[in-house]
Amino acid sequence: MRAWQITRLGQPEDALELVESPDRAPAAGEVAVRVAAAALGFPDLLLCRGEYHDKPELPFTIGGEAAGTVVEVGPDVDGVDVGDRVIVTAGETVGGALADRLVVPVDRILPAPDGMPLEQAAAFFVAYQTSYMALLRRAGLRSGETVLVHGASGGIGSAAVQLGKAVGARVIAVAGGRAKTEVCRGLGADEVVDHREEDFVAAVKNLTDGRGADVIYDSVGGDVFDRSRRCIAVEGRLLVVGFAGGTIPQFAVNHALLKNYSVVGFRTRPFRDDPVYVREVHDALCEFHSRGLVSPLVDTVDFDGVPKAVRRLGERTVVGRVVVQIPDS
Repeated sequence: MRAWQITRLGQPEDALELVESPDRAPAAGEVAVRVAAAALGFPDLLLCRGEYHDKPELPFTIGGEAAGTVVEVGPDVDGVDVGDRVIVTAGETVGGALADRLVVPVDRILPAPDGMPLEQAAAFFVAYQTSYMALLRRAGLRSGETVLVHGASGGIGSAAVQLGKAVGARVIAVAGGRAKTEVCRGLGADEVVDHREEDFVAAVKNLTDGRGADVIYDSVGGDVFDRSRRCIAVEGRLLVVGFAGGTIPQFAVNHALLKNYSVVGFRTRPFRDDPVYVREVHDALCEFHSRGLVSPLVDTVDFDGVPKAVRRLGERTVVGRVVVQIPDS
């Protein structure tokens, strides 16, 4: 097995090392998966630097999700066969997913959506489960409402745009630069705001006749959060999804009182412990895919180019999710 591991903390080119180790056979309740592709995310960059809230013991493999084909099934496994196309969801029982072969508990795999290439399936779990649970469960987004999506050309942002449209909401996408705003239009956003060219607060107020957005999907934090409070509708929901901008905001709660809006925190970890709900969400997302409503936006890179790809995550040059294509060794 070959895997990209963080062996020391630092910048990606210094921290990451391609490590080889012997393959092992799956034990009871496990399956072995030949990995075709694995997805990277901003947390992988933070893990390299030692800046993520989780601090795994060195060395450890990066990558939060992967997709591939089952090549071996251990004892006491039902409902999974050799040759099945699956998504691997990394976690404490798996470690990272950026390896050419993984042996995982059977409860850490999900069926890949029918007809979806494995390069896209590798980017399906984290982004779409995150956006589905945040928008539909935590924020209660409804058909006819307006949702504002920050970082709309990124991995979870692009998923949020597609899911907003899938449930019948009006989607206002915010991104930086012509190339990224064109991507947002291609995703189906009703309105697109280039934050490099105009103030998104004024744009949202203008597009909503002064009412503001019912739901704001904020994975950036910092000043973006602060300014978003100025264009949220009465009884709106401001979703705190992450802090990709690097700054954790604070705010005076009297502003929420005056405008009757909610600040809604969201993290997927509590939901990941409920496999029944995770599978329910997965099945709903697969149905959206079968109807042509969602399709992961991926930026593929070669297996040897992982350190450079992780560095790019911090340079804000990535569109969609970075997916590493893994050759058969």
